[in-house]
Amino acid sequence: MNFDTMKRYKVRRNFVILLLVTLLSVTSCSFTTKDFDEDSDKDKVLIELITHVIEQGHFDMKEIDDEFSEAVFKDYIQGLDPIKRHFLVSDFQDFEAFRTQIDDQIENKNLVFFNLTVEILTQRMEEAKGFYAELLEKPFNFQEQEMINTDYEKLEYASSTSELKKRWRQQFKFSTLSSFHDLKEEQVEKIKNGEEVDKKSDVELEKEAREITKESIENYFDAMSNLERKDWFNLYINSVVSQFDPHTNYFAPQDKDRFDISMSGKLEGIGARLQKERDNVKIVEVISGGPAWTNGELEVGDLIQKVKQEDEAEPVDIRGMRLDDAVDLIKGPKGTKVTLTVKKVDGSSQTINIIRDVVEIEETYAKSSTVIKNGKSYGIINLPKFYFDMQDYDERNAASDIKKELIRLNEIGAEGLVIDLRNNGGGSLSTVVDIAGFFIENGPVVQVRDAKNNTEVLKDTDADVIWDKPLVILVNELSASASEILAAAMQDYNRAVVIGSKQTYGKGTVQNVVDLNRWMRNSSFGDMGALKITTQKFYRINGGSTQLKGVESDVAVPDRYSYIDIGERDYENPMPWDKIAPADYKTWRGYSNLEKVIASSRDRLSDNAQIKLIDENAKWINAQRNQNSYSLNYANYDREMAEVKNMSEKFDKINNYKTDLTYSSLPYEESLMAQDSSLTQKRKRWHESLSKDVYVQEAINVLQDLNVDESSIKLAARKD
Repeated sequence: MNFDTMKRYKVRRNFVILLLVTLLSVTSCSFTTKDFDEDSDKDKVLIELITHVIEQGHFDMKEIDDEFSEAVFKDYIQGLDPIKRHFLVSDFQDFEAFRTQIDDQIENKNLVFFNLTVEILTQRMEEAKGFYAELLEKPFNFQEQEMINTDYEKLEYASSTSELKKRWRQQFKFSTLSSFHDLKEEQVEKIKNGEEVDKKSDVELEKEAREITKESIENYFDAMSNLERKDWFNLYINSVVSQFDPHTNYFAPQDKDRFDISMSGKLEGIGARLQKERDNVKIVEVISGGPAWTNGELEVGDLIQKVKQEDEAEPVDIRGMRLDDAVDLIKGPKGTKVTLTVKKVDGSSQTINIIRDVVEIEETYAKSSTVIKNGKSYGIINLPKFYFDMQDYDERNAASDIKKELIRLNEIGAEGLVIDLRNNGGGSLSTVVDIAGFFIENGPVVQVRDAKNNTEVLKDTDADVIWDKPLVILVNELSASASEILAAAMQDYNRAVVIGSKQTYGKGTVQNVVDLNRWMRNSSFGDMGALKITTQKFYRINGGSTQLKGVESDVAVPDRYSYIDIGERDYENPMPWDKIAPADYKTWRGYSNLEKVIASSRDRLSDNAQIKLIDENAKWINAQRNQNSYSLNYANYDREMAEVKNMSEKFDKINNYKTDLTYSSLPYEESLMAQDSSLTQKRKRWHESLSKDVYVQEAINVLQDLNVDESSIKLAARKD
């Protein structure tokens, strides 16, 4: 197996801060003041400060009692030793004395439990450092019939050091088997391709694979030795605050910097967001326009295992490496090449070369394209996030950019529009309201309720309609927060047809980021960081919450995420779904055949061979991800990997799909492309992707079928 650096803030809750789980209100929270003993221990002050802020501002304040304590205990201990390779049963029994006492320790600013866990973990790590080398001295026997189960949550703690050693040995063997298999495959492939190869025996390859495992675990212990008490304390604090809801998080100063970067869209390196998941570095987002996006081979869910620099002979195994250190290896100067060894979401391995670049912020903004079908022009706008300048909303934001694109599409006579919100994780609440207003005369867009049940209806007050023609919105399971507000509003108004996953992400809460330093005057503690805290819930104008349920598509179609636990409902401690009174609104009466068009689209897609193949692939990916038992026998392992490879090749047909549609840039952008070859390349790649996209193809079909009855619109306006 690979090796974890230090902790797990549960899946999607690590040091990398994802925009996916954030809807930010541009209004500020108000909290009562409180004096803190700044001569006290910093950790104790931080506990008191965070508790105070949550008590004052959280939307759904929970009772900090024994039940709360047990939940913190479970998450924290699991985060310290997620794959149960350090703690013994006796250690866990010592910890259990505090299972229902953490609430009291929080109240009394007592750190006895935290100190005990760090002390014992440090001791167990030192012991493991003393015996891991001997476990890798002798060759592994891959002829034996042996299995490993990687469902660590159900695994009991080892009862003794000898049992723990057996567990480490088995994990080493699995890691070595994986590398041994890869080395054999690489050698066979090189010989097959006629390359000059210094052919190695199985004995030599096994030894090389063992060295890779040894290097990996040495990297792990090197990273662990660099950790400080504050690193562990951040885990403890987040185990506490996450009990209120999945999106309340403490940001240490470095984490807050990353969050600010994510909101601004300014990223460097390969253009991908990375997250630590156990001992793996996982791709959680490929940034539009970045090098990885341009390359096209990396995708969400891939695990980066090795990193090779162009001036180095051998790759560095980053499994078990601290995320910060892994990121440092992956990023680098513009124009240099990095080679990544990646485990794909389907279980296959792939080597990917990427030329590093600066990810231009322009490519995180909205962009548009046109397509001609049956003599009519249609537009598509891709919106990666609901971005805004945190210092000055009017400087540039998603709404102002969308407005420009709509005006340009009107100027060229586009007769229908697709807004692509797939993988859009949210952003600014204000931009959603502004964008919705471009498609309706005026009226409510979203309802926002606070902890005191005060409900505010956010409305479009501008009677101007920029786009009064057919509208389709594309979504998927990763369309969250602000994306769900826009899709829901357009659906409630009968203004758009929503096409995509059965339901969207299901995040119906609003967060504020609170600077904790505002309470500290002339403190010697330095930067105290920030707290992202859930302060409100938002609701559709029909009164229903998007929390947990998300937005159900009018035309539901499967995609590769359909059977994977990836939404709000898959978190621990999510807020419940509920409903409030609907706002006062009138549906749009422009379509004369809306229900018929939706029914026709469903019929078309139910018989679509590409959709059926995507659905089959999604089910297979889910089965692969749920596999916990693996053979440590080479013949069995090789057979399993061959099956994975065969299935991967079968589903490669998905990428070979081609529509009969050709996409083009708008005139203003074509003039820019004449002077910017980089922009030309980016748009060419996007247009090629669109031409292979069965979901966009269907969106254009729906636009073509929708009839807008202008007389009905005018009549409704007169009645209103």
